[in-house]
Amino acid sequence: MNTKASPWKLGDFHVIGAAQITVGEWLCDDLNLTAGHRVLDVACGSGNTALAAARRNNRVTGLDLVEALVERAKARTEAEGFEVEYVTGNAEDLPFDDDAFDVVLSTFGVMFAPNQEKAASELARVCKPGGRIGLANWTPESLPGAMFRINAQYVPPPVGTRPAIEWGTVPGLQRLFGDRVRSIELFDRTLRQSFISFDHWLATFRTYFGPVKNVFDSVDAQSAKAFEAELRENVMRYNRATDGTLSVAMSYVNVLIETR
Repeated sequence: MNTKASPWKLGDFHVIGAAQITVGEWLCDDLNLTAGHRVLDVACGSGNTALAAARRNNRVTGLDLVEALVERAKARTEAEGFEVEYVTGNAEDLPFDDDAFDVVLSTFGVMFAPNQEKAASELARVCKPGGRIGLANWTPESLPGAMFRINAQYVPPPVGTRPAIEWGTVPGLQRLFGDRVRSIELFDRTLRQSFISFDHWLATFRTYFGPVKNVFDSVDAQSAKAFEAELRENVMRYNRATDGTLSVAMSYVNVLIETR
């Protein structure tokens, strides 16, 4: 994986992730995560899910590709008074021994690893037999699913790259994990994010959300205008606010996996 080319190093995902704190809490609840476990949060961003696990009195490690997000996670964790080990690293090559963790988590993170098969293999490798993997993944029908399809029209992904959104489907998960795991369960969830208007949403995402910023930084003015129009059409389709503001409903699945 060419980390220098990663759009996730653009902008500041913490600004986006700050409105998704509940996702890590809900994932830990669906997983029935109790105390005393060795927990790894892969693609931890600025620490949402790692902190959710730490609040449940577990021994937590968080890993992310982006060093700036790792540093933000450390600062947040210190401010809340928890102890979490954070490292900078790649989901496709986890720097941990086999069977090192009881529970492995990722919220809207590992699904974006370019080499899906390698990333899934790494999750299973570092999770002990009989352990659990918990993932929050966007679905193809969600607004993020639509956004990434639009992005690909303007900045095509490398040849051979499979859509990240396959992590939000049963066939995709079965393809990725196959015989490595004992069972896979999916639970439908919806996250809402609120903005003053579409223009507020656009200013936020084109500044701080790497994949969207990457498109605007990569195309000419005419294409940027067309890209913005497509984003507007899709975002407004998912708006649930009736007071003139924007409340975007985004569907995803919590995936609960038991390892062999």
